[in-house]
Amino acid sequence: MMLDKDLVAHVAGLAKLQFDDATLEKFTGQLDKIIQMEDQLSQVETTGVKPTTHIARQKSTFRADVPQKDNSRQELLANVPEQDQGLIKVPAILDQGEDD
Repeated sequence: MMLDKDLVAHVAGLAKLQFDDATLEKFTGQLDKIIQMEDQLSQVETTGVKPTTHIARQKSTFRADVPQKDNSRQELLANVPEQDQGLIKVPAILDQGEDD
């Protein structure tokens, strides 16, 4: 299949893109080469080839979901600038409609 400038302009219009003639001509040639390469790939014999899901051999990066000892509340609250009744106190960020 050979792409022409009108088809590329039509697709660009559908995507709300506008190009001058020189750019449209350049993109038409580039897209045509890409489609030709895809056509070549579709001719490659792949019978018996397993699908590739990752290009690098990877082991699972997920750790086992086992309980671990956490820091105590006192240890965590020792790092906060302000606390109230065992909770972290932070500045209000929502306007309550009150005049200051």
